[in-house]
Amino acid sequence: MRKKEDKYDFRAFGLAIKEARMKQGMTREQVGAIIEIDPRYLTNIENKGQHPSLQVLYDLVHLLNVSVDEFFLPASDLAKSTRRRQVEKQLDNLSDIDLIIIESVTNGILKTKK
Repeated sequence: MRKKEDKYDFRAFGLAIKEARMKQGMTREQVGAIIEIDPRYLTNIENKGQHPSLQVLYDLVHLLNVSVDEFFLPASDLAKSTRRRQVEKQLDNLSDIDLIIIESVTNGILKTKK
């Protein structure tokens, strides 16, 4: 039998959900309506680290593009961070001309790191 202190601490996940929600300009009420949960439940996940159900966890990470890898597999080199996933989603909305600018900026950053 597992001890109570072996339970996963969801506070970091809750903070990431809150940050991603706010970054997208969504209220708790909007998120709650979309994934069909009470906004108070979302408040407890974000602020108190309440353990979400598996379905709610899935719905939140899918809606807000939050990577669970950084919480459950922090040492994984293959994991994409939440920030990377959010930037990739933004890139999907850019034109090829816009991507030329992004590519130039990225190349400049990489050159300064050499």
